[in-house]
Amino acid sequence: MQDKINAAVEQFKKVVTSQLERVEKMKAQKDFVDYERLDKIVIGICGGDGIGPVIAHEAERVISYLLADDVKSGRIEFKEIDGLTIENRVAHNCAIPADVLEELKACHVILKGPTTTPRQGDPWPNVESANVAMRKELDLFANVRPVKIPDQGIDWTFFRENTEGAYTLGSQGVNVNDDLAVDFTVTTTEGTERIARLAYEYAKKNGKSRVSIITKANVIKTTDGKFLNLCKKIGEEYPDITTDDWYIDITTAKLIDEKRRRDFQVFVLPNLYGDIITDEAAEMQGGVGTAGSANLGKRYAMFEAIHGSAPRMVQEGRAKYADPCSMLRATVMLLSHIGYQKQADQLERALDICMYEEKKLTITGRDTGCTCEQFGDYVMETVESLAD
Repeated sequence: MQDKINAAVEQFKKVVTSQLERVEKMKAQKDFVDYERLDKIVIGICGGDGIGPVIAHEAERVISYLLADDVKSGRIEFKEIDGLTIENRVAHNCAIPADVLEELKACHVILKGPTTTPRQGDPWPNVESANVAMRKELDLFANVRPVKIPDQGIDWTFFRENTEGAYTLGSQGVNVNDDLAVDFTVTTTEGTERIARLAYEYAKKNGKSRVSIITKANVIKTTDGKFLNLCKKIGEEYPDITTDDWYIDITTAKLIDEKRRRDFQVFVLPNLYGDIITDEAAEMQGGVGTAGSANLGKRYAMFEAIHGSAPRMVQEGRAKYADPCSMLRATVMLLSHIGYQKQADQLERALDICMYEEKKLTITGRDTGCTCEQFGDYVMETVESLAD
């Protein structure tokens, strides 16, 4: 038994050492990229798994349409990256093969389709989530997810910390023996302060009056307690913004409270809670297929659909009927991030019309609805009509 305890202690030592090294790297980082100063912006198109390549291709078509002049001039360049399939990742026995990682690092921003993460009982080896690995490798510390339901008074923006919490060490836990397994969760000062500041800066720049900090600090006292206290401290620098804090369990309830939920505006929260609650919020908006996601760092940024890879759709020959809306919502965020706000606004408005107002075409995931490409055409035609 003592040998097993010593092995667990040794693993914990490695975890602590690696996290202290990561803190020093965070401290050495430079400012955010200024895209307006770049002569060329390279957009990586990474299809991922399952229906991912179908919806990623559709998003690329829409970007090419919206930025046609800059694509033609060479200021916007697309880089196709195909190596994040589960088959390729398993063949290399890693979350992101080294050559694929180099391709990703050659881009300024990445538009990424969903990727498969093996779970217990799956036929695949236990390779780490490609998403988690990409966030760590490219230091994409902020996961930003907007949810809007205008007729219900809902306008939420979630700032989910992306590189710490329970997910960052998800593959580094310890099976001490057959009776005991231990996982780790991480909170750092540098990591918490930067996500909190991003959330408050967003609130300030966008006229938001409230930031809500979401934790379970009454039970997870050390890491969640640290996250809560540091966020509150950053909030003190923004006296015109009201800061409140909620526990994750009651927050999930209050989001469906028709009276209380209108008060929420900007959320900042650790990784695991953010993953759960943003799916709940997206479902209220119309499903995870309606929401996009931004993953922001100082050097790189990645934009993605928030749903899974839907391998069953591919197996049943229905991939061409995949819904591109989540990917197109992510494209709105990408366009805004790289400085094309006019085109981002045009696409967002067109999606609102196509998804909620006119609804001339409907995506069902089957031949009872339109194809992914037909819906993309509908969106582009709507953008064109808005310009007339």
